[in-house]
Amino acid sequence: MLAIKGGKILTMDKSGVINGGIILVEGQFIHKVGKTVKIPADSTVIDAQGKYICPGFIDSHTHIGLEEEIYRVEGDDVNETSDPITPQLQAVDGINFMDLAFVDALRGGVTRTMCMPGSANILGGQAVFLKTLASSLGDMIYRNPWGLKAALGENPKRVYGAQKKSPKTRMASASLLREALSTARSFMDKDDLKARELFHNLPIFKVLKKEMPLLLHVHRADDILTALRIKDEFDIDMLLQHGTEAMLVADELVKRDVAVFLGPLLVNRAKVEMKEVAFKNAATLAARGVKFSFITDHPVIPIEHLRVCAALAVREGLDEDVALHAITSVPAQLLKVDHELGTIKEGKRADLVIFDGHPFDFRSKAEKVLVDGQLWGDSVG
Repeated sequence: MLAIKGGKILTMDKSGVINGGIILVEGQFIHKVGKTVKIPADSTVIDAQGKYICPGFIDSHTHIGLEEEIYRVEGDDVNETSDPITPQLQAVDGINFMDLAFVDALRGGVTRTMCMPGSANILGGQAVFLKTLASSLGDMIYRNPWGLKAALGENPKRVYGAQKKSPKTRMASASLLREALSTARSFMDKDDLKARELFHNLPIFKVLKKEMPLLLHVHRADDILTALRIKDEFDIDMLLQHGTEAMLVADELVKRDVAVFLGPLLVNRAKVEMKEVAFKNAATLAARGVKFSFITDHPVIPIEHLRVCAALAVREGLDEDVALHAITSVPAQLLKVDHELGTIKEGKRADLVIFDGHPFDFRSKAEKVLVDGQLWGDSVG
């Protein structure tokens, strides 16, 4: 048994903040949480007096291990630009689990992340939900696959327009996505499929059956509206990626209960469709009732700075508690793993971070991190 005692526990649950609380960890799970928990005599004790303890952060959108920072060619496996429709690809098959960014993630308190293909393709492939620490490389896979990546906007038309192939316009991009969904739907109940067709359509079948969400890359308001029309037409679950201009169509998002994985925010205006990027957008979305979580889009923003993005949004008007939820409980809920992650509660997985100050203080350091009860910290990193 591992006992963490004496810290300020930010449970992100209805228990709120527990000052001087105790957390017991048994194996991969949280055994007990509270103010008066009895610590078994044979426990290993971590003294967290004066420190903050929070759930491990979840970065809902990265390319960790798939687009490595220092290996520009050797480590770039994020976009398969030979065909705009590649739903059969799996991000997990391109990930280098020795990527330096996994240690960076732990330094920033990020214990889980959704890694997905890039946005060059209309359908880019299937995402994988990862742990940032495990006893073996294979055990870093938490859920696979866990969503199908799609994209509208500038990226697909720029990539394939340069190849003199479709899509060269936003119209063609939307048409190709509709065609892929429609074709799969027409095949879904047939038994006489060719093996290649079945293999190509399997992940789309899962989207149509609401067994996995469509993770749709969109920045501009008009692209978001196109995405929502497609959602309505095919009655699918959709999570918007980036959503730079989501505040301009907030009412449409609320009406459909569509959430936004918001970011990257700590960036310049790298392209036309990002001209409205601003930390204040998070407060606007919150005020309008749009569900969102913060993302880094690593390596666009280094994954360790997820909490910095949330903190800067607080500076620009977002409620501090809402910001903390947007990197813990909210992404867990949106990714349908809130029964295991996102809050500090008995029976949940022991993803915990001990900071030497408030997690939104830039000077604070993650001293110890637990992922499924496995401890990282002190002499490591």
